[in-house]
Amino acid sequence: MKAAVVTGANRGIGLELTKQLLDSNFKVHATYRSSLGGLEDIQNQSLFTHRLDVRDNDAVTSLANSIEGSIDLLINNAGIADGRWQSISEIDMEYALEVLHVNSIAPVLVTQKLLSKLNNDSTVVMMSSLMGSISDCKSGRSYAYRASKTALNMFSIAMKNELDTVGISLLIMHPGWVETDMGGPNALLSTKESVSGIMQRINEQDMSLSGRYVEFDGTPVEW
Repeated sequence: MKAAVVTGANRGIGLELTKQLLDSNFKVHATYRSSLGGLEDIQNQSLFTHRLDVRDNDAVTSLANSIEGSIDLLINNAGIADGRWQSISEIDMEYALEVLHVNSIAPVLVTQKLLSKLNNDSTVVMMSSLMGSISDCKSGRSYAYRASKTALNMFSIAMKNELDTVGISLLIMHPGWVETDMGGPNALLSTKESVSGIMQRINEQDMSLSGRYVEFDGTPVEW
């Protein structure tokens, strides 16, 4: 049985990823920060839940040590929104640093600590966003969130060559505008639709596609 780790799995995209991975006969290690949320309702012997603050070096190390066997799929999904500040004068710099920590640094930390558990046919998925695309930034605003996803993209591409040498494929995903707590009620996609596409991208991923930055439906995203 293949094994997956999904961070931020208690709601939204992470929860639906967990459900669809279990349906695909994966053993899933699902993390949550403070509340089990929707994970509490899943009755499946292949689900293992872990309380985790992805910013906590010691906690991530403990997670890695607690997982037996290798990991075939790591999905760095945990993330937070910014304050949707309308002006640079409104930016809360302390909170902006927290957004950068959670969305940019933490996925690298999780990957670093779990790297020894990945095998030579594993895939690492970074849950990015179209808002990380510099060329797509026409409206501005969402300062910290945009910057955090752009930084995540660069971290990911910077590690690509290193991962290539050990046979680990890297996939940078834009899940689409999804109806979640972050995406809001006017979003165009349900979590099920988005994750069904993400699962297709994961299933088709191989080393020849490593480092690609795509939407849930496979459409390439400009950097």
